[in-house]
Amino acid sequence: MGAQRPCYNSREAAIIARLLKIWQKGAGFMELRVLKYFLMVAREENITKAASLLHVTQPTLSRQMMQLEDELGVKLFHRGKYHITLTDDGMLLKRRAQEIIELTDKTVKEFSRENGELTGEIAIGCAETKNMTFLSRRMADFRREHPLVQFYMYSAIADDIKERIEKGILDMGLFMEPVDIGKYEFIRLPDKEQWGILVRADSPLAQKDVVTPQDLLNTPLLIGRRELVQNELANWFGDVYDKADIAAHYNLILNAANMVKNGVGAAIGFDFDISYDALKFVPLWPTLETGAVIAWKKNQIFSPAAAAFIQSVKDSF
Repeated sequence: MGAQRPCYNSREAAIIARLLKIWQKGAGFMELRVLKYFLMVAREENITKAASLLHVTQPTLSRQMMQLEDELGVKLFHRGKYHITLTDDGMLLKRRAQEIIELTDKTVKEFSRENGELTGEIAIGCAETKNMTFLSRRMADFRREHPLVQFYMYSAIADDIKERIEKGILDMGLFMEPVDIGKYEFIRLPDKEQWGILVRADSPLAQKDVVTPQDLLNTPLLIGRRELVQNELANWFGDVYDKADIAAHYNLILNAANMVKNGVGAAIGFDFDISYDALKFVPLWPTLETGAVIAWKKNQIFSPAAAAFIQSVKDSF
């Protein structure tokens, strides 16, 4: 079975098609430069300031942006007297341009060589998990043997990591289960993550050794936004899940911890063995545990550095 193609809506597909036509004109390097100009303008929201940072004149930069709009056939900016903002099409191009530049930089690093030594960048997506310790140790061992290799770490939830792997931006990912990895090769890590609830130290729940579904019915809850995670929690809650008060969804525990501290609710998540000021972690009961996997695409052609690191991970088992 061939690799699945990414799905785009009609507007996205139209802009991508126009980008491809521009590339087919044989001006790829020039257009990469223009995309970098566009990203600077999008960041600064001011042509004059962006031009100064890019060391080009303001009229030159304005002309480049207008030509880009003409070639794509869309309006990218809302132009005001003192600043500019992106249109919806401009926001789409910003996302695509960031991916294109990131993938281009990654490709250049993959083909870099220095005196026959293994070089380049290995890009890894990581969930928040104690199993990162395993990966960190493999990275340290690998760099002792190949000091010219660099690692790029991208922290996100599984859905975002998989999307970047599919686009070729990431080489592999460290995922928390449940996760659909049917198209991937993977290694299941031995350590399990224990679920619990992060509460303020002055909460009545902080006095308990464990918390049950019934204990949480009168508490505003913060839970992960992934659908598979929500299904896992729904199974744990059982028949009382519909009575739970879901106050917010989160994807990174540090922000969730801040929300707990400031009274938004109690966060359901993993025990990371981290001490949070004025907060306490209480395990769930019945016990709920989750495994972790390191995964990469099947039949993928990797850079020498990424291929060597994947092999080193396999050898560690």
